[in-house]
Amino acid sequence: QVQLVESGGGLVQPGGSLRLSCAVSGGIISMNVAGWYRQAPGKQRELVATISSGGATNYGDSVKGRFTISGDNAKRAVYLQMSSLKTEDTAVYYCNADVSVFVGNWRPRSYWGQGTQVTVSS
Repeated sequence: QVQLVESGGGLVQPGGSLRLSCAVSGGIISMNVAGWYRQAPGKQRELVATISSGGATNYGDSVKGRFTISGDNAKRAVYLQMSSLKTEDTAVYYCNADVSVFVGNWRPRSYWGQGTQVTVSS
């Protein structure tokens, strides 16, 4: 069973930094695209950043220039370095992985982590 576990969330002051990690465990998988999404209270879940297996990245407009996504295929991990944090970055951050999983043959699957809270406040 493929599982995603996020870590690294917490409370930080405006202007500060945090690094989120997402570890993918279980299954025989080939990573296609991994990413981070976030959901603030009363708002829809939105894209933060994605990274493909080839290293191509994509960012939501609100985080461009402040956040950096990276991945480590050998460790089956994806990271989100967040800098110059703002109060509006407060949300639950979710890791997502679109993979091909071997279950007798290769099948596309999408998995989500349980989320980690990021609070930006003075």
